[in-house]
Amino acid sequence: MKRLSIQLKVTLWFTLLMVLLVSIVLAFLFSLGAQSALEGTKSQMMDMVAAAWHEIGSDDGAIEIDDDLEYFKDGIYLSVYDGGGVPLYGAVPRDFDNSAVFAPNDLRTLPSGGKSWYVYDEQKQVDGYGTVWIRSVAEADQIDSTISTLFRFALVILPFFVLFAAVGGYLITRRAFRPVRRIIQTAKEIGEGDDLSRRIALGEGRDEIYTLAAEFDRMFARLEKAFETEKQFTSDASHELRTPTTVIISQCEYAIENAQTLDEAKEALAAVLNQAEKMAALISQLLMLARADKGHEKLHFETVNLSDLASMVAEQQQENAEKRGIRIETNIQPDIEMLGDETMLMRIWINLIENGIKYGRENGWLNVQLAQKDGTIQGCVQDNGIGIAPENLARVWERFWQADPARSASGAGLGLSMVKWIVEAHGGEIHVESTLGQGTAFTFSFPCP
Repeated sequence: MKRLSIQLKVTLWFTLLMVLLVSIVLAFLFSLGAQSALEGTKSQMMDMVAAAWHEIGSDDGAIEIDDDLEYFKDGIYLSVYDGGGVPLYGAVPRDFDNSAVFAPNDLRTLPSGGKSWYVYDEQKQVDGYGTVWIRSVAEADQIDSTISTLFRFALVILPFFVLFAAVGGYLITRRAFRPVRRIIQTAKEIGEGDDLSRRIALGEGRDEIYTLAAEFDRMFARLEKAFETEKQFTSDASHELRTPTTVIISQCEYAIENAQTLDEAKEALAAVLNQAEKMAALISQLLMLARADKGHEKLHFETVNLSDLASMVAEQQQENAEKRGIRIETNIQPDIEMLGDETMLMRIWINLIENGIKYGRENGWLNVQLAQKDGTIQGCVQDNGIGIAPENLARVWERFWQADPARSASGAGLGLSMVKWIVEAHGGEIHVESTLGQGTAFTFSFPCP
């Protein structure tokens, strides 16, 4: 059996609840109405008897009853009797057995003629005459009949109410679930197509459905960004691997077809080795980043002297800096220690300093700083090189991204991505500040141990 939709389920539950609620209310009203009608009839019976006494008197030992005395009103019969039970005035219902024994001041229910009757008797002494009885009688079944008529009328109306509740519930739920249908339709179109830029865009709202739609939009945005990043990553990786592969193939072909001497063959092999080393380094970086993304790259924490690492890397990079006439300046506070992965922390300094040398100004300077202050360990690598345009500052952390002026420079554009991941993996933060044509400063910080 096909499962019912949530909208239909809600409609059915709404209809059932409304019918149940109305049934309870009607039952309560009928019960209250019957009780109220009964009490009203009994009260009216007593009031008619009380009013009748004012119309009864005597003259010379004979009873006098005013002709204005009503003996029938609103289904209640009134009759007057002497002390022996002989009727003097009024009337009783045709089906009522008037031989019932009097019971003073007692409102009773008596069966007679296949019906039930309310009977109320009251006795008084009339001056100059003697004992007088007044009896009021009303048909009990008449009240029940009225309630039964109303009940049957309610049963006739109830199906129309059920239909009205069902239709109303359906329209209400249809309107309420309209955003859900929009969510489903948008998700279906995105799933069947390739346009990840589509959004549900329900607008502002505080209920759960609007919150769900907003979360879906944020999820779609993350998916779009992830797919775009993957596509860009694939394209850039292919581009970076194509160049050394092409060089390796061409050098191998040259060595096979044109090399006449051992020296020529060695030169070709040296070029192949150089490109193979670049490919190996690129693949190693890609593997580390891929493992980091999946959480598989494990860091080995130990106490590391960050000051010694910074000084050592700065000294090692001095030869590369001198090739471009760049002067490396250091301002390193000694013996700053922290818990971290020594190899990864060294890579931070290597990548930032190499990046500063690569994009620095020829015959310029590179400043390496490290200090412990304000409860944090703060490091900075600053150059006076080409700088970065403001619109590109956020992109420096993207994999394979390189500024256009240095596109032909060596490197694949993975260094800063690795630096950012290493810093954050150690609980730190890293920021970049740059002015185009004046230089760039990369500043990172770690919490003190």
